This record gives sequence, structure tokens and C-alpha cells, in this order.
Amino acid sequence: MSTVHRVRAVRLTEGGEGGELLSAPGGYAVAVSGSRITAIGPYERVHAEAGEHARVREWDGVLTPGRYEPDAAAYLEAAYHPDPREAAEYGTEPLTGAALAAVEMTDTRWGHSARRGVQRLLAAGTTALSGPFARAAVRTAVERSGIRVLPPGARPGALTVSGPADFAVFADDGGALVTVLDGRLVFRRR
Repeated sequence: MSTVHRVRAVRLTEGGEGGELLSAPGGYAVAVSGSRITAIGPYERVHAEAGEHARVREWDGVLTPGRYEPDAAAYLEAAYHPDPREAAEYGTEPLTGAALAAVEMTDTRWGHSARRGVQRLLAAGTTALSGPFARAAVRTAVERSGIRVLPPGARPGALTVSGPADFAVFADDGGALVTVLDGRLVFRRR
């Protein structure tokens, strides 16, 4: 079954304000089937192409290829992302430097930290990042998340028909409303 993501506008290329903003009266849309984009265009046309049985999701924002995080290795391997149950002891922000050195870090703890770090990245609209990741537990957490790992220096491609359904929708405040990887909704702002 197809899903049509209806938004105010679509920006085909990554990079915030750079790149053409596509919009139309009635909104713009991206249709997804499985893990691929099947249509991009004005909502009425995309919805008609997708068919009456398509699921329609409406987001009040701009759909883009999402954020790219070139420093993911440092973010996930040189910082501890505390469990919410540890907030009283460690706070809620990532720990680095002396604060990180004071925490007994096992492979299991690195894996859990990386999973929470990836969730923070997804919540920020990140759809691709760069490694490499030296810690096996971190590599495993990243692989299981489904987020695209690009070689250093590479950038995510533009949104295209038949391309991967990896994108994010951003609100006027710059925050991500939703992040989609391989056609799956992996983050939704409450």
C-alpha cells in the first residue's frame, strides 16, 4: 500500500535554506511504496496517482532529504547519552570529557548510549551520517537503526522518484516533525 505524505512544500536537496522550495495550492506531496519514492509533486496529482486506497499523512512543514551528520562517530563514541532513569545522577544531556571519564563504560553501556544517541539524531531529522565506528556495540546500534551510513565526505542525494524513501519534515521552528527511513516512520514529534 502506498503512503502519501502531504506537506506545505518540498525541498529536493539537503541543506536547509539552499535549494528550490516546491509548493502548490493545496500542498505538495511525496508518495512512498515500500522503501522507495514513487511520486513527487502537487498533492492532488500525487494522490490521484497513488490511488484511493493510499494512506495519507499530513504534516504542517517542509519535507526535505533530512539532516546529514558528518560527526556521528564523535557524537556516538565520544559521548555518553544517559538513560532517562539516570537523569538524577548524570542529567539528560550527553556527557563528554571528565564527566564521561567518571562513568564506568562497558560494551553494553556503549551500545545503549549509542541507541539513545541515534534516537536523538532521528528526532533532529537526521537521515544519514558518517562513520566509521570503532566500537562494535556502537556499530551494531547504528546498523539496527536503519539510518544510512555514508563514507566520509559523501553527502545524501536529492529526493527523486524511485530513490530511497529517506526524508524528514521540518516545522517552522526548525524542529523535525517526522523522520522516515526506507519508507518507515522512525520518529514523530508529539
